[in-house]
Amino acid sequence: MKLITAIIQEDMLDTVREALIQADITRISVSRISGHGRQEDIDIYRGRKIAPNLIPKIRIEIAVNDDFVDVAIDTIVSSARHGDGAVGDGKIFVTPLEQCVRIRTNERGGSAI
Repeated sequence: MKLITAIIQEDMLDTVREALIQADITRISVSRISGHGRQEDIDIYRGRKIAPNLIPKIRIEIAVNDDFVDVAIDTIVSSARHGDGAVGDGKIFVTPLEQCVRIRTNERGGSAI
């Protein structure tokens, strides 16, 4: 089991969500976050360094069984990219998921996802 965390631009949320549904991945969590990557550098204004502004982003978290990891990643990459790709399109992080427990039934492991 893996936890896939994708940070994408706000305007791509509907496109990514619809693409994931088409790929039979329907259980996702979405959060609004702020951050910045390479799209803004530290500026110097009147001799002082100014930190870059935080940019609104979307974080999508998906717990998947090992069979769906590549499908989910490929779907997010193809649907979250602007054209041929642009700075700020986002990132995907894949982390091992040790345990998943469905609270309602106490079911555990991959079948709880």
